[in-house]
Amino acid sequence: MQIEVGKRQKLKVIKKVEFGVYLAPGVGGEERVLLPAKQVPAGCSVGDELEVFVYRDSKDRLISTTAQPALCVGEVAQLTVAQTGKVGAFLSWGLEKDLFLPFREQTRPVKAGDSFPVALYVDKSGRLCATMKIYHYLRTDSPYQKDDKVTGYLYEISRQFGAFVAVDDKFSALIPPREMYGQLQAGSRIEARVAAVHEDGKLVLSVRDKAYMMIGKDAERVMEAIERSGGALPFNDKAAPELIRAKMQMSKNEFKRAVGHLLKEGRVEITENGIRKKQEAG
Repeated sequence: MQIEVGKRQKLKVIKKVEFGVYLAPGVGGEERVLLPAKQVPAGCSVGDELEVFVYRDSKDRLISTTAQPALCVGEVAQLTVAQTGKVGAFLSWGLEKDLFLPFREQTRPVKAGDSFPVALYVDKSGRLCATMKIYHYLRTDSPYQKDDKVTGYLYEISRQFGAFVAVDDKFSALIPPREMYGQLQAGSRIEARVAAVHEDGKLVLSVRDKAYMMIGKDAERVMEAIERSGGALPFNDKAAPELIRAKMQMSKNEFKRAVGHLLKEGRVEITENGIRKKQEAG
């Protein structure tokens, strides 16, 4: 057993000194770490076991604390930027020394006050750092099932794969391209519906409700578009799927269902090259 940087662990008190106590994985172990006096619990004696978090102080010395930081190595949590500097940003995470977020681990520019999920890792120098590249750190054991409503942080958008989301800031999820509607932006928080759960536990999300619940909403969106265009759209439900998605932020099937709903209600009529608002008999 050895002392692990960036993790909570139970260590034994092996020596008391004026400025604190030294802790080690076991009696007689060569590896040890200091717990400063202000952190030592009252009545602490040699042989006692304490749960501590181990990190490096401002002088890069190994040190421990009884304080509980927001996350351990390999975990993801939402943190807030305390300040930015020439080499990166520094995040508040519950310890005296702020957590370093290097520029190379930022997926977008950040400023003081920004909050977003990050993962904790140990760099090549043995120092603890944060990264905004959290895909490989997100968990796949969420409690959510198909059609559950969830909220999450959209941390990356890929034209090929879709929008990557950290549900509850810790579970892996994706909005595939076919489900991407509206103005989705990296760095925003979204509400979505679980469209499916993969065998590996990753979630597939949709920002739209089920088709039968969306028909009425989509129909009103079509009517609003017709009104904005002066009473007629210059394309109908036979238009190319790409055109419909670009103009209406809907799939062709969703557009056809919405138009069919409006036809049934007698609110529109389809022309050879478009759709127009039906004039009320007067």
